[in-house]
Amino acid sequence: MKKWLQAARLRTLPLSLSGIIVGAGLVVCNSPDWIIFWLCIATATGFQVLSNFANDYGDFAKGTDNEDRIGPKRTMQAGLISKKQMQIAMGITALISLILGFYLSYLGTKLMETKFLILFASLGTISVIAAIKYTVGKNAYGYSGFGDIFVFLFFGLVAVLGSSFLINKEINYSFILLAVSIGAFSVGVLNLNNMRDEQNDKANNKNTMVVKMGLVKAKVYHIVLLYFAMTLPLIYSFVNLKSYKQFLFIFAYVFIIKHLIFVLKNKENKKFDPELKKLALSTFLFSILFLIGNLWAC
Repeated sequence: MKKWLQAARLRTLPLSLSGIIVGAGLVVCNSPDWIIFWLCIATATGFQVLSNFANDYGDFAKGTDNEDRIGPKRTMQAGLISKKQMQIAMGITALISLILGFYLSYLGTKLMETKFLILFASLGTISVIAAIKYTVGKNAYGYSGFGDIFVFLFFGLVAVLGSSFLINKEINYSFILLAVSIGAFSVGVLNLNNMRDEQNDKANNKNTMVVKMGLVKAKVYHIVLLYFAMTLPLIYSFVNLKSYKQFLFIFAYVFIIKHLIFVLKNKENKKFDPELKKLALSTFLFSILFLIGNLWAC
């Protein structure tokens, strides 16, 4: 059990659930369906664990997970899980994720037109495929610099807009501000991971955005991402102002700004590793405070 929990990388869950929590925060004043909310949480967890299993498998198969890699040792790299075992685990997790996704799609759209069921069921299927294809296979898009787009779309736009719609059957254009914000925070975490792994990724032909840009430009990219991630919720809250309690999330910015100062000063790739957890947990804290602040302002 311990090795499978290690492979599942539960520490990555707070970031993947942040979009769902923010999606709930957007509609929390309008009698949201909390059963749908928890089903969204369960489905997102399934997708994230599948992605982590596939990442462990794909990076090991391509030789990227080696003795030169910075960060925690992966389970296949450490010889704890075999190729066959991981393939079976990926198959089981993909099946569970699909079942959860289809049930969520059905329950969330059962009183609506069939096209909405088809839309969300398709998104669930695409999410499973995207989670696997990130590092697995000859054309793994994570090795071509497209990982940032995937994370932005699925952790940001799909998670926030999809969950808010399913939870309360409500969506408006201003919700896009929060979807872009969470997407930018999530890409920031990925960018941080890629800054840490820059040298090893370059040596193993994993052409992430950081490898393509270089560390200096990657830092600028990181600052721009987090600038938009922090600014857009402020704009949303001013536009939809009910009470200044809605700005409770600003307390999370203290940790994010501290992180940005470190990134600007740091020149050693390996020192980015501890910042991954800090930024992910800061994003999670932001999402929790956003939900509480909006609930408090109802």
